[in-house]
Amino acid sequence: MKNLLLFFAITILFTNIVKSQDLGSFGADLGKKSVFGKEIRIPYTDLISFYGFMKPGITPDEEKGGKKYFYLYLWIPVASPEIGIRMVSPVTDMKPEKGDFVMEEFTANQTDKTSYFDTWISFEKAGGVTSIDEILTKGKDAVWTSIMQNDDSGEMPKQPSGNYYNSLMRMTSEVSNPLKALTIGLYRIGFTTYKTGEVKGSFLAQIGSVVKIPGMMVSRNLDTLKALITK
Repeated sequence: MKNLLLFFAITILFTNIVKSQDLGSFGADLGKKSVFGKEIRIPYTDLISFYGFMKPGITPDEEKGGKKYFYLYLWIPVASPEIGIRMVSPVTDMKPEKGDFVMEEFTANQTDKTSYFDTWISFEKAGGVTSIDEILTKGKDAVWTSIMQNDDSGEMPKQPSGNYYNSLMRMTSEVSNPLKALTIGLYRIGFTTYKTGEVKGSFLAQIGSVVKIPGMMVSRNLDTLKALITK
């Protein structure tokens, strides 16, 4: 009983620390428990947010299978046992806070609360990019290994359509597989729509980790990413 009460106390404490506006706390797989039939997760201790806005007709970073793909580049400076990623569109009453990453397009289009897209996300690791100096020299031609992808999540809020079409995924480090181990290096979050069409409207992407990672940075391009790290 003492252990159970302690677990609930820790859960409440971390929920208050990392409360993420109206999305609710972002709980990790590590430490997950089932208590009286209810799934309990301790929220990620480190959570960073990226606010963006995609204008209709914007040139994609890549086109595959008739879909337009865009990327957020992520630098992870230390190894992590687990990383969680979630994306919601549109952004309604949520607002950037100090320390959040914000696209200029988001700031310029904050009055647009109706444009959104059916989010689909992926997480990939760049091969051979393990130092800051290699972000530009190797990152642009890196071979990317897919770690996970997600389309719809019932844990996320409904979209204006009434469907659970926002996305969430959690990845634990595969220490036996260097290509999928969450070690220091360059990663990217891919996002597009489930169906062929325009990626348009506001979005919020959040990256959570079970350990505090000072210096973790995210950007829409590699040049800005390196500039943020070395600033």
